Amino acid sequence: MLVPTRVNAVASHHARFVRPSRARMCSAAVLGLVLAGRPAAAQCRVPENSNEAKLLAFYEAPIAFGVDAAPERLARGAVRVSLEVEPMPTPNPAIQQTHICFASKSDNTRLSPIFGRPRIMIGLPAGFIFEGSYVPPIQLYDAKPNVGSFALSRAQQLPSAWGGALTLLLRAHGTVGQVQGPITCPRKGLQTGDPAAPCFGTSPSNDTFHPYMVGGEGTLSLTTHDQRWAFWAGGGVNWLKPRFQTGFTDGNGFTDSTRVEVDLTRAVVFGGVTAHVTHALELSAQVYSQPADVTTVRFAAGYIVR
Repeated sequence: MLVPTRVNAVASHHARFVRPSRARMCSAAVLGLVLAGRPAAAQCRVPENSNEAKLLAFYEAPIAFGVDAAPERLARGAVRVSLEVEPMPTPNPAIQQTHICFASKSDNTRLSPIFGRPRIMIGLPAGFIFEGSYVPPIQLYDAKPNVGSFALSRAQQLPSAWGGALTLLLRAHGTVGQVQGPITCPRKGLQTGDPAAPCFGTSPSNDTFHPYMVGGEGTLSLTTHDQRWAFWAGGGVNWLKPRFQTGFTDGNGFTDSTRVEVDLTRAVVFGGVTAHVTHALELSAQVYSQPADVTTVRFAAGYIVR
């Protein structure tokens, strides 16, 4: 009688142990099926020397919130409004070939031929200046930006032996936001012949580029004695944290939402000329270079309300 009782007890304990295990296995299987049907949201952190990192750094430069005119002191409460425009550069085809986060292919990185933004500057006490800019989400070609920038600077007059005004500007700036568009799979890159090849489907991707960055810089400007012209040059460093989010649903209904990340540090140099057309109106042109990646040109028109 003791043996059967022991056997039955062991069997009963074993049954209690097995049933939860099977239940857990079934739950795991169901969970696996559910997850398999969800969009892929892989995180891909790329090395600094990869094509993906170089391409992200390339497009951070045009969006960097640098100075747009020769620095000058702005009286407390004075306001300057301006509009900045620059042609978007075209990257070397070699770095458009992705090879780490995605199957090897060329991305459509030039969503718009130009980039522009409005600015406002407000004079603060003690020579400080606040700058702000916002580019609303209005479609321009294939790009839909939503980007905000800000800066805090201080202008200081220096002694000059050339007869004109010499001004030093120290400035900190930052940029946040996003730019959406068909980058990984534009309409011209779609194909329906091979489900295993990239961009299989009929709808372009809706990808998102986040150009996060902060930076610091110094600019020295010299205004001529008649105050008609000002020449300026400077340099600094930008700390970049670009993020890229894929948004492509292929012909099988599978959505790729891979997130590409990298942190970079870049030196920048720049220089330009400003023409004071009137007491309040000024026009400027400059060369802005992130030497490791790209050199761009920028143009701006500003009006000062004194």
